[in-house]
Amino acid sequence: MKGTSIGEFEELCLLAVGVLYPEAYGLSIKDEIENRTGRSATISTVHSTLIRLQEKGFLQSEMGGATEERGGRTKRLFELTAYGKNVINEARELRNGMWSDIPKVIWEGGK
Repeated sequence: MKGTSIGEFEELCLLAVGVLYPEAYGLSIKDEIENRTGRSATISTVHSTLIRLQEKGFLQSEMGGATEERGGRTKRLFELTAYGKNVINEARELRNGMWSDIPKVIWEGGK
């Protein structure tokens, strides 16, 4: 990935932030990952991953307005940076390239 390395869960978090824009916050990201993958994730794992991705420069965040549903508390909203967009695009290109290079005979039951 051209000098950038992200793990699978980091990639899922980045993708969830993109999918949920402009309402990407910890709990919504956790729910999106669980709904899409069928895997459970703890909110603390999601938060620590989001902070790590922000420290790497892949995400930026700001505090959103307080809402009644959250008892007047604010939530931290995440957004992909240009660098973050490049990273997930590179990950997609790498995966798609490898998938397309698998010989057709593999899928048809060949040796």
